Parts: sequence; C-alpha cells; structure tokens
Amino acid sequence: MAGPRRGKEAAGCLLLLLAVLTCSLRCGESLKSSNIVLILTDDLDVDLGGLTPLKKTKALIGDAGVTFSNAYTATPLCCPSRSSILSGKYPHNHMVRNNSLSGNCSSKAWQSGPENQAFPIYLSKKLYQTFYGGKYLNQYGSKEAGGVTYVPPGWDQWHALVGNSQYYNYTLSVNGKAEVHGDNYEKDYLTDLILNRSLAFLDERSPQHPFFIMLSPPAPHSPWTAAPQYQKSFGDVKAPRDGSFNKPGKDKHWLLRQPPNPMANSSIDYLDNAFRKRWQTLLSVDDMVERLVKKLEDVKELNNTYIFFTSDNGYHTGQFSLPIDKRQLYEFDIRVPLLVRGPGIQPKQTLQNPVMNIDLPMTILDIAGVNVSTLNMDGQSFLPQLVPSARNGTSRPYFLVEYTGEGHLPTDPYCPKLGPGLANCFPDCVCEDAFNNTYACVRTFKDYNLQYCEFADNEAFVEVYNLTADPYQLENIVKKVDPALLQTMNQRLIKLQSCEGKSCRDLKK
Repeated sequence: MAGPRRGKEAAGCLLLLLAVLTCSLRCGESLKSSNIVLILTDDLDVDLGGLTPLKKTKALIGDAGVTFSNAYTATPLCCPSRSSILSGKYPHNHMVRNNSLSGNCSSKAWQSGPENQAFPIYLSKKLYQTFYGGKYLNQYGSKEAGGVTYVPPGWDQWHALVGNSQYYNYTLSVNGKAEVHGDNYEKDYLTDLILNRSLAFLDERSPQHPFFIMLSPPAPHSPWTAAPQYQKSFGDVKAPRDGSFNKPGKDKHWLLRQPPNPMANSSIDYLDNAFRKRWQTLLSVDDMVERLVKKLEDVKELNNTYIFFTSDNGYHTGQFSLPIDKRQLYEFDIRVPLLVRGPGIQPKQTLQNPVMNIDLPMTILDIAGVNVSTLNMDGQSFLPQLVPSARNGTSRPYFLVEYTGEGHLPTDPYCPKLGPGLANCFPDCVCEDAFNNTYACVRTFKDYNLQYCEFADNEAFVEVYNLTADPYQLENIVKKVDPALLQTMNQRLIKLQSCEGKSCRDLKK
C-alpha cells in the first residue's frame, strides 16, 4: 500500500508545482500586460500654477498615485521635446533642433532614423493595441514630411493633427486619410474629439490584449480657444506677480538683457489675457481626464491601467520681462508637471527624485515587459520609483538640458530697430528667441541644488544658479562660485553633450 500512496503524494506535489509555476507565469504576464495611457498637454507649466485649474486631474491621477515635484524636459520647445518623448533620446542624439523642417521636425531624416526606433514600435511587438489622438509633431502632415498619408510605425489607430495646435478649423490624418474640421463645438473641438475617439477605441478593442492610448490635446497652447462653456471662467485671474515677474535680466545672457524693464502696460495686458485664456482651455482637459477615468472604470480596466499626465515643456508669462513663450533655460520653462497612477502605486505620494521626459518611453516599455537594458535610449525607467517592490532603482545625480536658438536672417519688418538673427518678437517687439540663445545646462540635485549653463555665443556666456538660496534664479553667481566647482560642472556638461544611450545614465556621483 505504501507504493501507491507515495505515487499519489508525488502526483500531488507535481500538480502543486505546476500550479505554482502557472501562477508565476500568469503573474508575470499580468505585470507585462498592464494598460497604459499617456496624456501630453502642450506648453503646460508647473511653476506658475498651471495645475491650478486641473482639480479633477490632480484628484484622479495625482492624489491616486504619484506627483513628481522635479520633472524636467530635455529641451523647452514643442517638437524637440516631443521627439525626445517618442525616442527616449536627448536632442543631440535624435537631431531635432526646433519646430521647423530644416530643424528636423518630422523630417525625412527623423522618420527614417529615430522614429523607426520610437517606443510605440516596441509596444506593438508586445501586442499592445495602440491609439494616438491630437497634436503630434509641429511639421507632421506637411507635404515635405510625407503628407497626411504618412502614419508613423507602431500605431493601430491614428488621429493626428496636421501642423501645430488648433482647437477648430484643422485637418486630421485619420489612419492616413485627410479629415477636415470646421468650427462647430460639438463636432470639431479638438480636445473633446480626441477624447471621444479614444473612448470608442476602448469599446472596440480586443479584451485579450493590452492597450496604449496617447492623447495630446492642444491646450493650453495658443490660440487659447476655450470651449463655449468656459469662456468666462477665471475672469479676475492675472499672471502671478511674484518671483522674477517684470524683473530685468541683469547678469544674464544677451537675449535676456534686451527686453525693456519695466514692461509696457500693453505687454502686461497681453500676457494677463493669455494667462487667463490658457487656464480656460485647461478646463476641457480636466473634463477629458474625468471622462477617461470613468470609462476605464466602466470597462473594468482602471485597476490595471497606468495613467501618465505631463507636458512637453513649461511656459512663462512676464518672467524677466519676457511676455509669453518657452525656450529659456530657467525653471519656469524646463520644469513640467508629471502625475502618475497605476497598479502597485500607493496614493498621495510626492517624489523629489529628478525625472525627465526622456525617461517616459523607458518607463512605459518597462511596464510593458520590454527588457529596457537592451534599448539604445538615453533615459532610464522610473518604474522602480513608482513601484519600489519591482526592483532596486537609482536616481540620476545630474542631467542635461539643451536648446538650439532660432532666428531669422532678415530683420523683422515690424521691428526694424532690432536687427537680424531674432525670432518671436511679440508683443511690443520683445524677442523670445535668437540664434545666440543656444545653450546647454547641467542641472544637479545631489550635493548641490545647482544649474550651470554655457552659451554658444560670441561672449561664451555662463550662467550659474543656486536654486536653494535663489529659487527664482534672480542672481547669476558665476563670479562668486568656487572655480573648482565650475570646472566640475563644465566637465559634466562636456560628458553629457556627447553621451549616448548607457553613457547618459552611467554617471559618476
């Protein structure tokens, strides 16, 4: 009788082992098959209170998960930043320098190079069902970039805006076919339209496979067209007057020394109006987040979905007497909001460790189960910060922010006194960019809360800020800092400007 009993016990052990193995595999599959949503706003600041109108977004994503207080863009301009988000690379590696075709924005070189290794392709290989809706790259859809028939690889459903942000009167590429829209709110308002199509995608997808949704509304980018129900909101709101608002750009690079100070009343009226309208457009984004979260809950996918909410760059309204724009090296332009919720993330966390937009694709692919150590991307996954039990992770000691200035060789006919080489000279002929607004910065949090920047101009200008003592970056302390520290920062900058892939992450403390 002992033999059969032992046989039954052995069979029972074998079944138990198989059950454990099956469970382990399923657990692994379940981790790899989480759904992912990325909401990418356009020009949303964090330093000037840009999240203030987004009460539902903060409650449904930030309070339900993590708010990163030190999230940064690799470059403070739309197309290069979005190219970094797609490719996981610094601009010096993806080679998109500005918003023009000549600057490689959605160019043939971009399409045949970095775009062919962008993160949606890896998601597609993992059998993710992918949806894109909204603004893509500023030159997308232009004739020289392949027109509306060109659909980047990796996307199953493609509803991309042709050109730069608009709310009405635009053309979409819908899976490679042109779709022209007018100015009817119910039919055409872009923020609502891309949301509605993403909800339809959720109804039509296969439940057997995970999904990835990327929504890129135009808000709060100009022309700041709010939905009808929000056009009277924030009537008394004005741009914040604290910090560097209406301050002279003393001891700063050439471009910052040009704006008249104090600003003209007409400039202040203009930027206050822009500030108010930006907030109005964000109320539709807040509705978007609410409806999307509700839909995920209705289809029983919310608990298995990571939701990222961020922006391509920050913004300024009156800082250092610059009326409105981005492109500058200062915190208001390079810091971005980043809120994340999802499986395994504890609610109501605020994380101080610095993260970057080049980290987004690595994190998304890490969630999807891709072996990110094999990818030639400059960023690093911050999944270990979101879900510490996943594995040990390290925070970067410092990082790079770089920008290539734009200018026009002819003198602006509306501002003939300014001379050539400048761009975006509005209002009141205050210019927001120039050829010599080309810089590279090291931003560090470890040991020193410091920013060190070098300009490619005929002054070889250097700016250094102690962000602990001077959070508004009012005083350039380059002449007061220990020369040994300046040398260290210079060496770090040289290393970062030539880094690629792993060497951008393997940095000495």
